[in-house]
Amino acid sequence: MLLRRLLPLLLLVPMFGVACGDDDEEEERPKGTCTIGDASSCKDGLECQAVAGSEPKCFCSNDRDTGCDKDLGLVCELIEGGNSGCFAPVSVEGRVFDLGTDAPIEGALVVARDANFAADSGVAVSGPDGKYSLRVRVPRNAEGVPRAKDVTLRADAMGYLTFPSAPRIALPVALDSASGDPLVVVGAATDIGMLPLASSTGLGSISGKVLSDAPRGTLVVAGGTAGQGGGVTGVADFDGSYTVFNVPAGTVAVSGYKQGLQLVPTTAAVVASENTAGIDLATADRATSTVTGKVDIVNPGAGKDTSVILVVSETFVPNAARGEAPPGLRAWPVSGAFSISGVPDGNYVVLAAFENDFLVRDPDTAIGGTAIVEITVAGDTAMPQSFKVTGALDVVSPDREQVVSGTPRFIWVDDSGEESYQLVVFDAYGTKIWEHLSLPKVTGSKNVEVDYGTAGGSPETAPALTPGMLYQFRAMSIKQGGTPISKTEDLRGTFVYQ
Repeated sequence: MLLRRLLPLLLLVPMFGVACGDDDEEEERPKGTCTIGDASSCKDGLECQAVAGSEPKCFCSNDRDTGCDKDLGLVCELIEGGNSGCFAPVSVEGRVFDLGTDAPIEGALVVARDANFAADSGVAVSGPDGKYSLRVRVPRNAEGVPRAKDVTLRADAMGYLTFPSAPRIALPVALDSASGDPLVVVGAATDIGMLPLASSTGLGSISGKVLSDAPRGTLVVAGGTAGQGGGVTGVADFDGSYTVFNVPAGTVAVSGYKQGLQLVPTTAAVVASENTAGIDLATADRATSTVTGKVDIVNPGAGKDTSVILVVSETFVPNAARGEAPPGLRAWPVSGAFSISGVPDGNYVVLAAFENDFLVRDPDTAIGGTAIVEITVAGDTAMPQSFKVTGALDVVSPDREQVVSGTPRFIWVDDSGEESYQLVVFDAYGTKIWEHLSLPKVTGSKNVEVDYGTAGGSPETAPALTPGMLYQFRAMSIKQGGTPISKTEDLRGTFVYQ
């Protein structure tokens, strides 16, 4: 009922430019005294915004979630075709649990992310029963009704892999499906199953603040080596607070990354089984570098456009070609030239076609533009050459975390012109479990089918699969002479063994 009672008042916001806060003071301020970009020209957590056909006025801040009456539980949302206003929130509710045992995970940090992987909410903490309630941000129409918007969820917990860590993907949560009073979204996509680390010995955590005017979503990276990975990450809340779990003990480097934000790196002395607090990241300047390049899409098959992301090099796992992309450092849709602005200084791996879009980075090592691209940003940076993307081998099964038992059978659509295939199976930690590098070509069938641990009907040495573990198979087609043609997508072919 709260939302319905507030709507008549809230609809005054876009009409008269009055934000939540001290309305009398806003009415007395002459028009034009509010200056966009000048935080001091508005009070009480409000910000100056342009108003169509009128002078700028003060409204609540959607980016900082300030300027609304917290005693009433209101949050600041954007209004389509207007400015921001204060509304009763929409919440996402679910449960965080151990994927293998179904046991609840207490103290997990859950955040909603938008299409560019930026945090789009505060941070919720799961309780002893693993349950959490997360307020999320939803644009409204002029009547205050939530508009269509999807988010995905990220979760971090001590002793567990961050969810999602490639090859896992997070299912989209449709916020306009919220129901009830207050509005809540709950369903299969809001429950989060996490995988325990292979070992948590010698690990601690760090916490602190990103000291920026708009810190939400900043990716904080602790440890790791450029080009070799090993870094672990956390996400900053609206107030800049963050926690990074599972940091190796010792002195580690700590850096923060967000589009448009340049932060001063620091170090932390991490102690096993303890939290090292007060590791704050100060703002140095605004990040103004731009990364440019070109993608050459050849033989795309069902693919059309792709995306390009900048992955922090210290988080990149070469064996699985995956890593963490800071919020905003993504270009989409890309079919040729691309540009990513506001890139902070640092080392990055440039990945194209990492998302499920029927395209993959061309694996043909006999031609140029197919190698993994690594760059160091310190000013504007251009790719030395275009890099090639091609149509992917289509996965049939298992896929999308399908639960399997017994001996898994890997099935994908046959390539044309191949002489053989290579098949590799990884576990969720990116460790190679089994491979067969010379599978014969297929004739007379549209699909290739291979049982785990066998090739051509002959059994091979392969380790037993662990119940509750998530795995991924990757296939690559090989042409005459031993050169790769195509491969399955980076985030396909995932399954949970039971």
